[in-house]
Amino acid sequence: MNQLTRDLLDGPGPFLLVPDAVLLPEGPAEGTAVVVRDGSFLAVGDAARIRRAHAHLDPVRLPGHLLMPGFVDAHHHLAQTFGSALAYGEPSEIFRRVWVPLEGALDEESAYTAAKLAALEALRGGFTTVTDAGNRTGVDVDVVASAARDAGIRCVLGLICDDAGPDGSGSGDPRSGAAERAEKHLARYDGDPLVHASLAVSVPEAATTATLRRTARLAAEAGATVQIHVNEHLAGVERSLVRHGLRPLEHLYEIGALGPHLLAAHATLLTPRELTLLADTGTAVSYNPVASAWKGNAVAPATTLAERGIRFGLGTDGTRGDGFRLTEAAEFAQRIAYGLATGDSSCGAGWTWLDHATRGGADAVGLGARTGAVAEGLAADFLLVDVTTPELALSWDLPWELVRRGNRDQIDAVFVAGRLRMWRGLPIGWDGSALVRRAVGLARAAVERAPITRAHPTSAAARARNTARGAGLGAGQGAGLGSAQGSGRGAAR
Repeated sequence: MNQLTRDLLDGPGPFLLVPDAVLLPEGPAEGTAVVVRDGSFLAVGDAARIRRAHAHLDPVRLPGHLLMPGFVDAHHHLAQTFGSALAYGEPSEIFRRVWVPLEGALDEESAYTAAKLAALEALRGGFTTVTDAGNRTGVDVDVVASAARDAGIRCVLGLICDDAGPDGSGSGDPRSGAAERAEKHLARYDGDPLVHASLAVSVPEAATTATLRRTARLAAEAGATVQIHVNEHLAGVERSLVRHGLRPLEHLYEIGALGPHLLAAHATLLTPRELTLLADTGTAVSYNPVASAWKGNAVAPATTLAERGIRFGLGTDGTRGDGFRLTEAAEFAQRIAYGLATGDSSCGAGWTWLDHATRGGADAVGLGARTGAVAEGLAADFLLVDVTTPELALSWDLPWELVRRGNRDQIDAVFVAGRLRMWRGLPIGWDGSALVRRAVGLARAAVERAPITRAHPTSAAARARNTARGAGLGAGQGAGLGSAQGSGRGAAR
C-alpha cells in the first residue's frame, strides 16, 4: 500500500475495502469486500455484490493484503509496563516483590505514561482490545482510561475491589466503600465508545466472601466482567486449601461467584472437577501462555478447554504485545505441555488459536456482541496484513501460517472503531517516539524509588558471577556454570 492509500484510509469514511482475502469466522475468504461506516462493519460479503449495493463508494483496493479481526488481549496490566523486564528469570508470585511495589511508586503522570506505552506496544502488535486487570497505584483509574483513549485502543478497564487482609480478614461491610466504588465505576463508562468497565479482585483471598459475591452480582447485573487471578500458582492453591479446605476455583463456586460474568485469569492448575465447574457455569478463562513460560507453575489445558466448550481468550499478562507471537505461543505451549505426550500432532489445527485470539477473546472479556470478528454490525476493529512477505507468500494453509509464521512486521495498518490508529508500526495523530523517550525517564525514577526485590540478579550480573566462579575452580571444573543464574535477594537494578 502506498501513501495515497494511507491518506484515503486516514479519512472519515465510509470505506469500501477490497483486499485479497478476508478472515471470516469460518476461515479466509477470497473475493470478499467490506464496508466500514460510523465505526462498524456495515456490510461484509461477495465483492461484486457489495460493490453493486454501494456503487456510490469508490472501492479501495488492497492487493496483497488480508483483512482480519484485530487481536484481543484477554489479560493485561497496563500500569506495570515500566517493570516488564524485571520479570525475566524470576519465580512465580512476583506480584508481591515487583508489581505491587512498582505500582505504589507511580503518580498520575507515570501511570498515564506507562498505560499509554502499553497501548502503543499492543497496537503495534495488532491488538485492538486490551483487558486491564486493575492496578494498585492509588491514582484515579480514569488515568488509565484516558491513556487508552488517547492511544486509540479499546480497553476493558478493571477496578480492583480487594477488601481483605493477608489473613483473609476484612469487614465485608458494604459501607466500607468497595461496593460504592464498584457501582460508580460500572456507571462511569456507560456509553463510552472505547472504554468498557470491569471489576477485579487480585486473587480470591484478597477479598472477603461478601465482596466476592457482591462484585459477581454487580458485574452480572451490568453485563460486565469480574477479573480474578485463579489457580495460577501452587502457593495460591495451597493457601486456599489451608484457609477454606477448597481450591480457589472450588471456593468461588461454593460461594456462588462463578458464572458467565467471571473471567478467571490464568487457571493453569485445574483438576477434572474444576474443568466441569467451568463448563457448567459458563465461566471464562484467559489463557496466558507466555506468562506460563516466563514465571508460571503450569500451562492451562487450553486444548481441553476448547474440547469441553469452555470459553477462553488469549492474554499477554503484559509480557509482550505481539498478537501473532501470542497465538504461536498458545499453540506451542499446548504442544509441549500436552500434545507431545499424547501424540496430538494437530494441537488445535491452527485455527483454534486464531479464533480464541479474536472472537473467542472478545467473548471471554464480555465484548462478544461488540467486536472480535469481521461481521456486519460489529465494531470495525481490524488489521491489514501484508501476505506477500517471504513468510506468508507461499500459502498452503493460511490460518496455520499466520499462527506459525506471522509477526507484527507484516501488519501494515491497525483500525479501531473504524479509524486508522497505526500505520506500519507508527501511531496516527500522536508522537510515539516522544512517548517512549518520556517513558524511559519516568520508568527509571519509578523503579529507583520502588522497594522492589528480585530473587535473582540480572543476566549480566549472573554471567559475571558465574564467569568468576568458573575461573576460580580451574580448568575443567566450571562446566555448567554458564547457564546457572544464581540466587539471592537484591535490588531491582
